[in-house]
Parts: sequence; structure tokens; C-alpha cells
Amino acid sequence: MKQHLIMVVSLAVLGGLLLGMAPDAMAAHELVGASKCKSCHKKIGNPYALWQKTEHAKAYETLASPEAKKIAADKGLGDPQKEEACLKCHVTRVFLGNPAVNEKGKYTDAEGVGCEACHGPGSDYKKKKIMKDHDAAVANGLLRTKTEEHCTQCHNDESPTFEAFDFEKQWAEIDHPIIPKEKAAK
Repeated sequence: MKQHLIMVVSLAVLGGLLLGMAPDAMAAHELVGASKCKSCHKKIGNPYALWQKTEHAKAYETLASPEAKKIAADKGLGDPQKEEACLKCHVTRVFLGNPAVNEKGKYTDAEGVGCEACHGPGSDYKKKKIMKDHDAAVANGLLRTKTEEHCTQCHNDESPTFEAFDFEKQWAEIDHPIIPKEKAAK
């Protein structure tokens, strides 16, 4: 009887541990790249075109500038396009903690700070059927991170080029509401 009780308790504990790990296992969404987002979203407000005009789209490219190389050298760092200290705020993949890149996706670090830096890796929510159902998209990894805390992970005084950060003003510069084509034409 005692052995049976020990086995039941052990199985319950093991089951609880496995259930506790399940969200982490399901959270292994992969990056697909901004151009994958573009393929559908160009039809609804074209946030991709808006993003391309932002500094976020040029964030990785900026690290190749003479100014960035000088800043890196002054800090005792090597090539800023290879330094984790720089990439963590200039590249979606590193900002998100180096999630896997979907082999069917089109993600490259050269896209800088792309869609998935704010909306999460898109491999599991990118399908049209899922995106049409907001709850399903969220369940599959879609994030909506319009928070100052999210932005100030990079826009802060740790950045060597930091300037005062006005969240509301700067959010207005990157905001890209999703508008169906027929409404956008009006």
C-alpha cells in the first residue's frame, strides 16, 4: 500500500513538472522575417512599407557606419555587426534571445529590428487562417507590445547614442495600424 502511494505521488509530481515545461516547449516559435509578413500585410494598410522608412529597418545597417565602428572601438569592442552588445538592440534575432530561424522563412539579421521584434517570432501564427482569428494568432505566438517597457529595453541610457526617449511621440512615428484596403482607399 505504501509503495502504491509513493508511486502515485511520484507520478503526480512528474506529471506536474511535465505540464510546467509544456508552455516553454510550445513557446519555441521561429523567426520568419519581415518579408514573410509583407506578403499578406501589404494588402491591409501596408505596414511593411511604413516600417521600411523607419530607423528600425536600418538598425543593422547603422552598425556598419564609421560612427558605429568608432563607438565600438572606444568601448573595446570589435566589429559592431558581430558584437552581441550591439546586436541586442539592432537585430531582431538577438533582441529576442536568439530564437531559431525558420528554414522556410526569409529572416536575415540585415532586416534590423523587424516585425517580429514587437510581434514575436511568426512561424506559428503567419498562416492566413490563424491570422484571421486574433485569439488563435495570440495562442500561436502573436504579441502586441505597445509598451514603453518593451521599447526602453533598447531606448535607454545604456545606448552610447541615447537621446531622450518620448514614448508617445516615438510610438506615433512607428505606429502602423492594420487597415483593410477598402477602408484605406476612403
